[in-house]
Amino acid sequence: MHRLLNRVFKLESYGTTVQTELRAGLVIFLTMAYIVVVNPAILGVAGIPKDACTTATIMTIIFGTLLMSLYANRPFAIAPLMGENAFVAFTVCKVMGYSWQTALAAVFVSAIMVTLISITNARAWLVDAIPLSLKYALAVGIGLFLTFIGLNETGIVALGVPGAPVHLGKINSPMVLLALFGLLLTIILLIRKIPGAILISIITTTIVGISFKLVPLPTQIVSLPPSVAPTFFKFDFGQVFTFSFFPILLTMFLMDFLDMMGTLIGCSSLAGFLDEKGNLPQAKRPMLVDSIASVFSSAMGTTTSGSYIESATGIQEGGRTGLTTLVVALLFCLSLFFTPFLTVIPPQAYGPALIVVGLMMLSPITKINFQDYTELIPAFITICLMSFTYNIGVGLIAGFVLYPILKLAAGRYKEIAPGLWVLFTLSLLFFIFYPY
Repeated sequence: MHRLLNRVFKLESYGTTVQTELRAGLVIFLTMAYIVVVNPAILGVAGIPKDACTTATIMTIIFGTLLMSLYANRPFAIAPLMGENAFVAFTVCKVMGYSWQTALAAVFVSAIMVTLISITNARAWLVDAIPLSLKYALAVGIGLFLTFIGLNETGIVALGVPGAPVHLGKINSPMVLLALFGLLLTIILLIRKIPGAILISIITTTIVGISFKLVPLPTQIVSLPPSVAPTFFKFDFGQVFTFSFFPILLTMFLMDFLDMMGTLIGCSSLAGFLDEKGNLPQAKRPMLVDSIASVFSSAMGTTTSGSYIESATGIQEGGRTGLTTLVVALLFCLSLFFTPFLTVIPPQAYGPALIVVGLMMLSPITKINFQDYTELIPAFITICLMSFTYNIGVGLIAGFVLYPILKLAAGRYKEIAPGLWVLFTLSLLFFIFYPY
């Protein structure tokens, strides 16, 4: 068996072993398993049936991660992305009023578009054109947005009134105290560098909530996976190709191909995959896997999928090949039969995960040049607008518009890559046609 695995995944050439890959896969599973609870909970705001979405989430992880393992031979697990699910739930459906069927149809269309681009070199060309400062800002902005959602979902921060849009929640209420317990536990486990800190905290907080009768007991722990029939191919294309929907489709398209590259490059750097020029050899395969996984995820009943930043935990453990992600996929196959327990977890248990994941995404801000205003200001505006407009896409696209303008104003037009002008044009169209 060891010889077969070595031959299939080229373990020796990557300087790893079967034991190391197995351990790395388990660590990745433990650190990202929270998505099985959090993703359906977020998308439930959009009206997507929770049970069906839970199965869709797990099936997406299994499909995408297996494809990454067997086709791309990379240790990058695939799952529905946290920024995109928030955009669909809180912006497209809750704020703008579109149905979840329309939103998933838009995810499907944007994923098809990204897949077609990924087959060619156009995706890499456009991504290479994005300034590093905006890539860093994207990660930080999404992190703060997720943190805000987590604070609000747990009740730590509550919606206010005009003049004071948010305020401190009822900290002395039992449910908020439960959330604070979960948050503190998560932080302590992370400080202690306990593998699976987020998952352990979610489970422990849920048990505490059940013990104090704040959370109702699940009727069963193990069962067959809920059917995906309520969400499977439930697309409504009626509004997707309308003039008013163009900004949403454009935003999904841009977020899809941008988010994946940040994770891919970051994890590849940690694994030592990048060449001397900072490029990833054979990047086309993992990029194609990401886009195909998004097509699959939308058909199943969840939002855009891509490489998960939690893959870095397994890479840190020594995982270097697709054997790591094969282990992740197999463990998620087992999790299909524990969905009754997973779906009972309350916001006070998974909310701290959102807050902490947001924290984990803040570190790139240190890489932004604070002395160069042509880099700093577009990054700052991108980060601010993501959270303060409650719309990830607005912040992202604002940066694409502002960056070239400031470079021109400074007489540094040579620093603008040709591909960025394409993104500038698309972004300008977004602001012109946005359904205000």
